[in-house]
Amino acid sequence: MREEAQICKGCSLWVCLSGASGSLLQTLWVVRGSRGETRPMIITKKSLPRRTFLRGVGASLALPLLDGMVPAFAAVRNSPANPVARLFTGYVPNGVLLEHWTPDSEGQLGELPSTLEPLTPFKDKLLVVSGLDDAPAFPLPGEGSGDHVRAAATFLTGVHPKKTEGSDIRCGTSLDQMVAEALGDDTILKSLELALDANELIGGCQAGWSCAYSNTLSWSNPTSPLPMENQPRAVFERLFGDTDNTTPEARLALIEDDRSILDSLVHEVADIQRSLGPSDRIKVTQYLDAIRDIERRIRLLESQSDRELPELIRPSGGIPDTFAEHAKLMFDLQVVAFQADLTRVVTFMMSRELSPRTYPELGIPDPHHGLSHHQNRPEQIRKLAKINRHHIEQVAYFMGKLEATPDGDGTLLDHVLIQYGSGISDGNLHTHTDLPVFIAGGRTSGLKGGRHLRVPSGTPLTNLQLALLGRLGVPMETLGDSTGELRELSGV
Repeated sequence: MREEAQICKGCSLWVCLSGASGSLLQTLWVVRGSRGETRPMIITKKSLPRRTFLRGVGASLALPLLDGMVPAFAAVRNSPANPVARLFTGYVPNGVLLEHWTPDSEGQLGELPSTLEPLTPFKDKLLVVSGLDDAPAFPLPGEGSGDHVRAAATFLTGVHPKKTEGSDIRCGTSLDQMVAEALGDDTILKSLELALDANELIGGCQAGWSCAYSNTLSWSNPTSPLPMENQPRAVFERLFGDTDNTTPEARLALIEDDRSILDSLVHEVADIQRSLGPSDRIKVTQYLDAIRDIERRIRLLESQSDRELPELIRPSGGIPDTFAEHAKLMFDLQVVAFQADLTRVVTFMMSRELSPRTYPELGIPDPHHGLSHHQNRPEQIRKLAKINRHHIEQVAYFMGKLEATPDGDGTLLDHVLIQYGSGISDGNLHTHTDLPVFIAGGRTSGLKGGRHLRVPSGTPLTNLQLALLGRLGVPMETLGDSTGELRELSGV
């Protein structure tokens, strides 16, 4: 059997494949030139690299996933072509209007309610979960107000935070950082923590509570909250360094610069270390550990330097004018970060608790937090419903980008497990029961979408998150206030 196909119109580059798919011996013929000269490349049980390029006259083309990239008789899931697991967590503050969020019936999803309606194109990959509680967000006796800060602090930890405005903050290690610790060794960045609002972690934000509790979801350990970055330019530079774009040439030049700096550091440290005492040598050893991490990152960058990426220009300084422009730009950066395997964990606050953000582009000059205390006034409810839907429209944009991006044997949406929700259900009453939560994407994790799942009242949010950890290959026995893993994600 021999099949031929011209792979670029207007150039003299053809590909011919001979040999049956899955056979022990396949031959890839690359035909160049008008006279049809050929050069065979033999593929045996050794698989082709996932990123294989054909180079001809005036053409350079990355092959899609082929049988030859999988070792003979091996399943995709056992080969380098197997896509990696990834986690995205999105958070919305101040609760939502549940009557516009919750599907009418359990089981198979029908027409989505108005707030979730923008997710209709992805309904078969959507699992809406109702009935989950965030009990650690409720106040302890005598603790008083603070529902907003506790909602954010507990959303990924399941641990009630210590009430303080000082430096003695304490909460728990967050789910996203557990995943990052397990999956991050093979990526440039273990995780990304992003937001659309200001990201200060110092000072007081609500009646005796530190801003650290309300302005981040991510805790690397119980006393170390991680700042959320809201500047698109800073995110770009963290992903790609001090370059102006994501072209292969720019990325290779950056690698060479990094390597030159690294070489000089290694020599300089070796000279200094000879004259140091024991305690200073410990400090230098820690410094060398940081250098080794740079080496690891350079090796990863070199291995990925020929990976095709969308060409993004480094954003200008400052924040885009509207919420939607800002959100879309940040989502674009997240898609590229997943696509290039620069990180496998992203945590994103669409807005922070107690946010005073207004939405003049929607004709809403009122602050979001104030609207959440609508006191059942119809005009306030109408505006809040519009904001709730606007947030979901941005998430739908993100999911559309993921769905349009090929990854392994599917798309990025198939291989990114999405959790989205809030630590408050009714913002008017500050309730932490029956939270608005959905899970999406993650086909390869065994998630069965197209459903509305209502769990028994009182089920901890952390039971769902414990199940997500297992599906990401990071099994844990407990998480925060969990009482056991929620087992209905696969629909059985």
